[in-house]
Amino acid sequence: MRCLVPLVLFVAVTLALAADGPPALVSFKVQTDVILKELNKEFCWFHPRAAAIPGRGQNGGPAVILTIQKHLVADDHYSGLSFMRTDDLGKTWTKPDPRPELDWSKDAKGNTISVADVTPGWHAGTKRLIAIGTKVRYSPAGAQLLDEPRSQECAYAVFDPATDKWSKWQFLKVPESDSKFYTLCPGCVQWLVEPDGSVLIPMCYAAAQSGVYKSTVFKCKFDGETLAYLEHGDELALNEVRGLVEPSLTKFQGKFYLTIRNDNRGYVTTSDDGLHYKPLTPWTFDDSQDLGSYNTQQHWLSHSDGLFLTYTRRGANNDHIPRNRAPIFVAQVDPVKLQVIRSTEQSLIPERGVMLGNFGACAINEHESWVTDSEFIQNGQSHPRGADGSTFVARVLWSKPNRDAP
Repeated sequence: MRCLVPLVLFVAVTLALAADGPPALVSFKVQTDVILKELNKEFCWFHPRAAAIPGRGQNGGPAVILTIQKHLVADDHYSGLSFMRTDDLGKTWTKPDPRPELDWSKDAKGNTISVADVTPGWHAGTKRLIAIGTKVRYSPAGAQLLDEPRSQECAYAVFDPATDKWSKWQFLKVPESDSKFYTLCPGCVQWLVEPDGSVLIPMCYAAAQSGVYKSTVFKCKFDGETLAYLEHGDELALNEVRGLVEPSLTKFQGKFYLTIRNDNRGYVTTSDDGLHYKPLTPWTFDDSQDLGSYNTQQHWLSHSDGLFLTYTRRGANNDHIPRNRAPIFVAQVDPVKLQVIRSTEQSLIPERGVMLGNFGACAINEHESWVTDSEFIQNGQSHPRGADGSTFVARVLWSKPNRDAP
């Protein structure tokens, strides 16, 4: 018994030292495939994001649903939603399938209603896939309309793999939708499902005529058909340019991590409960130099043994690309210092003369995670540097199993 106290002290000191040191690195390889290629003067494919449905693929593996839509000629003018599917981990894919339930509709004034910036995800408790995005109202010319409350709001559709059917678009009912949440956008976010089945959805929002967005996390319940608002967390603000938009959420070893877009730089913060967050920290490399990711989104890849960020940035011989939005990188993150470990950075999707950036990132199974994106080409012509309207799946192939995968 006399040895017990020194042993406990030794273990405690060892753990404390380990917590202060750099994280153990998780090695990985990258394999990038083209799953769709099209050049068309009327549109380009955009916003491809994937989600795995456990056990619905070949030989007991996952099926993967990839949502995708057309970016039309006007800026930020999107078609209805289509989806592609693979049952063999991307060896073969179906063509984009535009289900009528996911198409445009009309409001009482004859304006077009679309849902853009969609991210799908699996809800294990109900065995349903939920596609969450932002409702957008368009004029006949394709201009976005913000002249009334809920012109932009949280929209979702539900896919039942047992019947291969989608629901129609539904809209999340929230308090203060005529004032604080006049504009509500869960566009291009990563959301997650808690063990009790509750859904945590990052949102950016603004009051009427504000132009400066705040971000928060909504906690919702889901019964297999309907999402219902329960509460929302801290209202994160930064009165700088357009504020805080496109927040993405992950959970790593019991802690929540939120990365947020700002016009000047990306920010990160953490939470113990998913709702209440520490002060924002600008993204840097582990040498304290600015990460260089600005005015675009970042997303997470969470492995059971390491936390990873996917992003675009300056400083990659890419100043000819608007907002430096290509190539897309992945690197491991120090989860304590909240810095990107520069030595781990790898290119995922190449720069071929045009923008990338509106991408998705998700775990597929314990061996691989995917980052998906499409080349932004509006004139229907290939680029001399190689862009040809490709939609990419970049596979991050882990050296050790990801125990947190679906």
